[in-house]
Amino acid sequence: MASVASMAMPRDPAAAHRLSEARIAWMLALPAIVLLFLFVLLPVVAVIILGFTDFELGYGTFRFVGLENYADLITDRTFRRSLWNTAVYTAIVAPVSICLGLGIAMLIESETTARSFFRTAYFLPVASLIVAMATVWQYMFHPTIGPLNALLSLVGLSGPNWLGSSGTVLYSLSIIGVWQSAGFNMVLFLAGLTAIPRELYAAAEVDGARSAVDRFFLVTWPMLGPTTLFVITISITSAVKVFETVKTLTEGGPNKASEVLLFTIYQEGFVYLRVGYASAMTVVFLLILVVLMFLQYRLLDRRVHYT
Repeated sequence: MASVASMAMPRDPAAAHRLSEARIAWMLALPAIVLLFLFVLLPVVAVIILGFTDFELGYGTFRFVGLENYADLITDRTFRRSLWNTAVYTAIVAPVSICLGLGIAMLIESETTARSFFRTAYFLPVASLIVAMATVWQYMFHPTIGPLNALLSLVGLSGPNWLGSSGTVLYSLSIIGVWQSAGFNMVLFLAGLTAIPRELYAAAEVDGARSAVDRFFLVTWPMLGPTTLFVITISITSAVKVFETVKTLTEGGPNKASEVLLFTIYQEGFVYLRVGYASAMTVVFLLILVVLMFLQYRLLDRRVHYT
């Protein structure tokens, strides 16, 4: 009788409401979960599995080779060269674009009359297609008719073959990378700067921070901690994933001086059709990204001041 009475009693309205909200939440999240599984998690699992095979496009069969692909990577000079080029490119582009983006953001923040114009002008490289802009940069870096070498000749200097010399090609691509990334970093820093309460600057000035440099290190830089951490993460990730400029302008040359990791993966997988070997490279690439992200949040997150 007690069980029958309990069944006849109405359910808790609050519990029923929470259950209904949970069902609606899962229904709304289900399309995103399905897409995440199909286009992110499933391809990653497939790449990891293919990395242990000798699969090649065009062949119907393949066999598992264990760690043979990874052992070949250790002795592969092209892979080691592309890894080094990627590290050098990232070491140049990421810090320079971060510092330049912060400097531009602070200048625009202090500007009152043409703030919208400068914000749009510096953000244009982010919105433009880098493949389309490659023609402009190819003209800029041209050894004979390019404006850069023309400016150098005015002061009596002989300009190099920017994209055709092994000694300058990677630095030339780094200039393009900085040009492309600084505008996006500027927008992020502008958002962080506008969120800083103006009262903090007044309080810092009362406490003796008279100069702009003192106010920057006392107020601006600590309050930009979360934004800076995000910008560092985005900048390093995008620099490591450089591909379009290399593919469009240099094809990895000359003498593999500009061949980066993603371009090597592209060559192995879609030109030489060695999908198994390219998948092993991709796994190494993903591991590098994971380690970089872990180190950034492990080392930098402790120094970030959240409000």
